[in-house]
Amino acid sequence: MPAQEQTAAGSGAVAPEDVTAAIREAIVRGEFAPNQRLVEADLSQQFGASRSGVRTALFELANEGLVERVQHRGARVRAVTLEEAIEISEVRMVVEGLCAAKAAERVTDEEIAELRSIGDAMRAAVADGHVLKYSELNQLLHRRIIEIGGQATAAGVVERLRAQNVRHQFRLALVPGRPNVSLAEHLAIIDEVCAHAPDAAERAARRHLASVIQALKAI
Repeated sequence: MPAQEQTAAGSGAVAPEDVTAAIREAIVRGEFAPNQRLVEADLSQQFGASRSGVRTALFELANEGLVERVQHRGARVRAVTLEEAIEISEVRMVVEGLCAAKAAERVTDEEIAELRSIGDAMRAAVADGHVLKYSELNQLLHRRIIEIGGQATAAGVVERLRAQNVRHQFRLALVPGRPNVSLAEHLAIIDEVCAHAPDAAERAARRHLASVIQALKAI
């Protein structure tokens, strides 16, 4: 084992699954750009992990479609085409519609207050022109609705799809007027979930993703 890897392994190195989660989150947050090379030595130092742990993480992320391995050139962040982004949104429309319906059936009073609070924060972010903050709240809302719906399988599917689509999500957020359109759609989802209206919540979620698809096609 190389000295550098021995040092990392012997100093409480991060577990491979934790490294995978950390790199995935960095890709989702846009810290690594599409086509950016992912150098094992650099990632090992950044995340406090062994080289073998990083290597395992990159293989896992390649299986998820977030990373691609290029022969003789190592790994890089996979760039998702616009056509793929539209397909991803079409799958999300079906899955997240189901999740919204389930959330409307299960939501508690405490969770209703939480969703309303997220909605208020989204309003404030749009009013103040904080695009990045709005994008983060957008992701939080989608994640919480899936969690409230108790759809663990869907959560894994959607998380991977959203991660692959992150570059296009940021592009949409920067389109003039798009945050206001998106905000109204998200508030409608919140209203229907909080009203315990499964069918209406599913329609609201599907309308939002259909709107995303149309906006992607217009880019």
